[in-house]
Amino acid sequence: MELFDEGLHSGVNLALNVEKVIYREKTDLQDLMIFENSQFGRVMSLDGAVQTTEKDEFIYHEMFVHVPVLAHGKVSRALIIGGGDGGAARQLMKHSNIAVTMVDIDRTVVELSKKFMPSVSGGAFDDPRLELIIADGCKFVRETSDRWDVIIIDSTDPHGPGEVLYTKEFYADCKACLSPGGIIITQNGVPFVQEGELRTSYDRLGSQFKDVSFYLAAIPSYVGGVMAYGWATDDADHRKVSLSRLAERYVEAGIATDYYTPEVHLAAFALPLHIQKILTRDE
Repeated sequence: MELFDEGLHSGVNLALNVEKVIYREKTDLQDLMIFENSQFGRVMSLDGAVQTTEKDEFIYHEMFVHVPVLAHGKVSRALIIGGGDGGAARQLMKHSNIAVTMVDIDRTVVELSKKFMPSVSGGAFDDPRLELIIADGCKFVRETSDRWDVIIIDSTDPHGPGEVLYTKEFYADCKACLSPGGIIITQNGVPFVQEGELRTSYDRLGSQFKDVSFYLAAIPSYVGGVMAYGWATDDADHRKVSLSRLAERYVEAGIATDYYTPEVHLAAFALPLHIQKILTRDE
């Protein structure tokens, strides 16, 4: 049996049995593979790194979307940069009053996700509220005059094509695309093995926004411990919404979730001391 061996982090490897290769091809931009695994179902990898799996994607995408949407409370327009598997779009589509723009650089990822992992997007690509744009996300936010209440940066790790989505210039361009009081959420990897990247994002986001922090979720297929989501906004009140108000918004939204709850939402912002030290130490 073939073994998928992810060596994304030095000295740490994730080994997954490959029960069956569903698809593999090197696109113009990335080396993409979709395969079956007995524990995770279908797995998508890009350049040798796991991006999403059928079994645990709900954790990643629910926390990516519902935390900022319910913290904000009045989201009508959302922008996704990346997210070609459609998972973030699917979660946003659960909110009946939100129109979504999604910008991904690689159409192949979108098409293969729709064909081989349709449960991840759950029909989101067919929803008329979703506008899909195949383009460079950096160029898009630099040139657009549109504004969004929430921007979700569902990128790969800061290597290869995804590296530019972690720069100070990109964050500044995203801020210019936000409505007043808007929120930006980033994918910030696993702090235990990516603490340098966490601190870099904290500093770069901090140069642009008044309220910057992280919240956490445990994604089983991402090796190294809990994963961090970057949080950036100029409205600090969004991070102070009470449990009772979050619960009201959750019920009013009428969404079905398998991981997210208002209680989990609040608890996710309680950072362990070792992560707090990364953010407060002198560089």
